[in-house]
Amino acid sequence: MFIQEHTPSGFPPVLGEQKDIRYFGTDPRSLLNSPATTGMSFWSINPYVGCAFGCAYCYARYAHRYVAERLTAANATSDGAQEQLADLPPWLAFERRVFVKREAGAILRRELRRPARLQALHRETVVIGTATDPYQPAERRFRITRGVLETLAEHDGLSVTIITKSPLVTRDADLLVRIAARSRLSVHVSLITADRELARRLEPRAPTPEARLRAIARLRAHGIEVGVNVMPVLPGITDAPRLLESLVRAVAESKASYLGACALRLQSAARQRYLPFIEAEFPHLAPRYRSTYGRSALVGERYRQGLRDHFRALCAEHGVVYDRYYKTEDDADDASDDDAAAATREPSVQLPLPL
Repeated sequence: MFIQEHTPSGFPPVLGEQKDIRYFGTDPRSLLNSPATTGMSFWSINPYVGCAFGCAYCYARYAHRYVAERLTAANATSDGAQEQLADLPPWLAFERRVFVKREAGAILRRELRRPARLQALHRETVVIGTATDPYQPAERRFRITRGVLETLAEHDGLSVTIITKSPLVTRDADLLVRIAARSRLSVHVSLITADRELARRLEPRAPTPEARLRAIARLRAHGIEVGVNVMPVLPGITDAPRLLESLVRAVAESKASYLGACALRLQSAARQRYLPFIEAEFPHLAPRYRSTYGRSALVGERYRQGLRDHFRALCAEHGVVYDRYYKTEDDADDASDDDAAAATREPSVQLPLPL
């Protein structure tokens, strides 16, 4: 349930509250983030800044801090401005102070009237949801993502990818079918475990694994391409062979188009949330996590290679396409691997380098 609120003059208006989450309305000048801006090889759109799902391992917390700091600085003289955004630590503000990009569909429509911008999107993929879930709970009310899709459905020859862990994506099946008829479309559903109880510990505000698997099946029934992002695999937590086998089997039963996976990357902003979480929920793993990620955001290469091999074997066993062309740092060096040989390997009893 949303409750309306008032906000100090000059500050982004509070559109409402949902339990302990506050939603601010913003009016961006642009919706598209270019590869030159992000350093990624594709364009991106994030209909929201921040994410109410608040998964403990989320890498995108850094993006929220930049927006919050800009807005606070711009409204430093506004009564209550500091309190609106600075009353929570940055890692928690990411999931409790969510910015809603109002009129996003209209803003995108104006941008795509520029021939140069439209031509750029014909050359490169646009990914929706790189730093926030475009189908988080706010989308039920604000419908920002749907507005973006309505604009994209007006164009031919695009390449569109959506990343989400919410079954709400099935609400827009009509638009997704229209886009797929005119452009290349793929939906990537994030799912790191099929174990409901474990998922509740790791992602307490996110939809259940069963709900996501049903959403995959519904989208596939509409002929929509759906990949599964097993991203990230959490060392020592979600990488047990029985858990991975159960997950890949469930993905196969949902008839997903393909699966990609990579191990946890732990940049500084995510570390501030994740390591205290490990201390509280998995204290026996805390010393090893601090040691493993003490000098790098990545777990060791031997572990990552073992994880890739393990997924290839599992996917081959269950008839799931393992997508070695996923655009991730961990899999960037996979292009020269012999997938035919990897597919014949027997699944290992355990990963070669547990955390």
